[in-house]
Amino acid sequence: MKLIRTEDAVGQVLCHDITQIIPGVTKDAVFRKGHVVTKEDIPVLLSVGKEHLYIWEKQEGMLHENEAAEILCAICKGQNMERTQAKEGKIELIAACDGLLKVDGRKLKAVNSLGEMIIATRHGNFPVKKGDKLAGTRIIPLVIQEEKMEAAKEAAGEKPILDLKPFARKKTAIITTGSEVYHGRIQDKFTPVILEKLAEYDAEVIGTLILDDRHEQITQGILDFIAKGAELIICTGGMSVDPDDRTPLAIKNTGADVVSYGAPVLPGAMFMLAYYDGRIPIAGLPGCVMYAKRTIFDLVLPRLMADDRIQREDLQVLGQGGLCLSCPVCTFPNCGFGKGE
Repeated sequence: MKLIRTEDAVGQVLCHDITQIIPGVTKDAVFRKGHVVTKEDIPVLLSVGKEHLYIWEKQEGMLHENEAAEILCAICKGQNMERTQAKEGKIELIAACDGLLKVDGRKLKAVNSLGEMIIATRHGNFPVKKGDKLAGTRIIPLVIQEEKMEAAKEAAGEKPILDLKPFARKKTAIITTGSEVYHGRIQDKFTPVILEKLAEYDAEVIGTLILDDRHEQITQGILDFIAKGAELIICTGGMSVDPDDRTPLAIKNTGADVVSYGAPVLPGAMFMLAYYDGRIPIAGLPGCVMYAKRTIFDLVLPRLMADDRIQREDLQVLGQGGLCLSCPVCTFPNCGFGKGE
């Protein structure tokens, strides 16, 4: 820092907040640390008793907090995001559309581990709305070594740490299975639940079908919907290991590649996911989706609607945080359910 006369401070960067006190009106910083002094600021500074100021003395190899914030913003900002202007060394990223937020946790940890800088984000793999805040970046000190910011860029690599995948208006088909529903012994209460959840993503439902517990019929039903252009197939019911629950077999017999049968999530342990022709997801939903407010389906649906390919490992890491507590007042997604590692 360097102490200079206030009249000579135009173009210089303040090293501390300047407080203005007007009795009964305000007591607040009239200028914040990091502010670049202008000619118009001089009378104001003098009016609050500042005849001398501590300013940042530019040194070779050192970056001001706003310059460093620009670097952090650049290594974070992916597609479909907007940014705020640097203020007090802080830049925020905002969603430019509805979509699925992706966060590279490994890179995020690597950058934050360097010290003197932070990137704070929302949880990845959850839906966000246009205008939602996604992340904030800043450095801790007023100035930082340039080589340290170069290390941050190296740790982040070529691709941004954050990405926002917009939701697609997928053509979706629903197949409800079960002899009790097929023969009209009970009312189908599964399909309305699925339709309600799909409506949140503006999905185009091209058809619904109720079938008996005959795996040949279910397999054919899936293939028929795919032939009609379905981009997502949802099968409900018949997902347990009981001998008369044939939906998993039916999904396998389509020739689809099974990602997983079972997930470490409660409710939703008997969930199944497969991809037909490597691109069309087929989801087998257990009965809990019909009556539990939040389940495995709420965790995977946003990813399916954003064309975010789900791997077996993606489901395995859900064990930590995979227990829904069925709170009397549900606050999902603002809770720990599905947050994973």
